Amino acid sequence: QVQLLESGGGLVQSGGSLRLSCEISGVSLDYYDVGWFRQVPGKDREGVSCIRDKKTYLSDSVKGRFTISVDSAKNKVYLDMNTLKPEDTGVYYCAAGLSLQCIERRSADYWGQGTQVTVSS
Repeated sequence: QVQLLESGGGLVQSGGSLRLSCEISGVSLDYYDVGWFRQVPGKDREGVSCIRDKKTYLSDSVKGRFTISVDSAKNKVYLDMNTLKPEDTGVYYCAAGLSLQCIERRSADYWGQGTQVTVSS
């Protein structure tokens, strides 16, 4: 059984930092791409940052502020978010897929339950 469990969300002031973690079980990160998506009410889930074939993708809105990393030994994925802005607010989902692409949410094979990030101005 595949499970993705996110943690680390919360309420933070504008300019602050958070670290999201995703613990993945049931699949090996040696074979699966991983990434983080964000969803706000009324909008589609959008890719924030993904790692595919050891190459990193970052959406334009988070370049220079967010960093994705993988600890294959622990089967964990992290998203370090710095200089947070109110527009970063949303539910962040961890995703895994055999050919995951941040620009196509339907490329994810598995999803976590999501963790809320709220950035106050």
